Amino acid sequence: MATGSNKSVLVLPGDGIGPEVMGEVLRVAEWFADRRAVRLDVTEDLVGGCCYDAHGVAVQDKTMLKATQVDAVLFGAVGGPKWDAAPREQRPEAGLLRLRKDLDLFANLRPAIVLDALVDASTLKAEVVRGLDLLILRELTAGVYFGTPRGRADLPDGTRRVIDTQSYTEEEIVRVVRVGFELARKRKNRLHSAEKSNVMETGVFWREIAGRIARDEFPDVEFHHILADNCAMQLVRNPKQFDVIVTDNLFGDILSDEAAMMTGSLGMLPSASLGPVDPKTGKRNALYEPVHGSAPDIAGQGKANPLAMLLSFAMMLRYSFDLPEDANLVDRAAQDVLNDGFRTGDIMQPGMTPISTAEMGTKLIAALDRLNG
Repeated sequence: MATGSNKSVLVLPGDGIGPEVMGEVLRVAEWFADRRAVRLDVTEDLVGGCCYDAHGVAVQDKTMLKATQVDAVLFGAVGGPKWDAAPREQRPEAGLLRLRKDLDLFANLRPAIVLDALVDASTLKAEVVRGLDLLILRELTAGVYFGTPRGRADLPDGTRRVIDTQSYTEEEIVRVVRVGFELARKRKNRLHSAEKSNVMETGVFWREIAGRIARDEFPDVEFHHILADNCAMQLVRNPKQFDVIVTDNLFGDILSDEAAMMTGSLGMLPSASLGPVDPKTGKRNALYEPVHGSAPDIAGQGKANPLAMLLSFAMMLRYSFDLPEDANLVDRAAQDVLNDGFRTGDIMQPGMTPISTAEMGTKLIAALDRLNG
């Protein structure tokens, strides 16, 4: 049971279904305050398209300042066709990119877990995915998404050229690979490092550094190099061979989405993005968000699955507040609700009971009550 000073959380619901799923998280946060003495000082603000509508920017400077001061950020989802014509630098997604960059959230943790109740929801064979529990660690603040130079150029012959630059420093690779080894030590003690060392200079560099860290700092961890395209194939062929996969920003984006779909629905998957630990204060910036997008086509209809957002809340309890028992309580409650046959539309199966976003939140709170005694 947590005691002492309250933890501070900045809540950024965002666009589309973001406010709906975040609403269920806030209900669960109230339950933890009442029943487990886990009390949070919550501040809410705008990000994404709703912020652009109100202030002409994807995220305000004052919101960014708040994000640096709190213990954790809970983020919903941003974007939608409504803002397709917005300037590139102020599109809804720019708010999330700025949060990641300015908070130095370099380590993106995306678990892919297949719960027994959802084995048949996966498009892969049950024997391939049953019991799957892997973690993809994506470097999040460097690589091709942030490299320069970038942009378009008109060439002398009248044709055009577009440039994106893949760039990594040694330290950017070192710190995320070290996190990968540390996570592996807490799981099955196995790490794969995915890159394209056969065709990319950054891949060669990544492979050299990962191998050195494995040899010099983590000789107790089972370690494997793997080419990113082979990793994509192996994830479909035999995903249970993996425990933790560490990779760069671009490949991490692709591989984590592939792993996500093996679980049956993006609506079930949480994520955490962590910054470096401040050596003076021990604090690290952190942002927690569901993997799914804003789904504007179902926004406001009570159809959204809030479990990914709720499981992101559980990751916050685990990684930012060091409350593993409370995090496990949320995880177990989600499993119990699914085992009881309740489903939102995205994970609906024959013979199950369809329920709304709010009803899923109510069922989860009821499950928490039972588990908490």
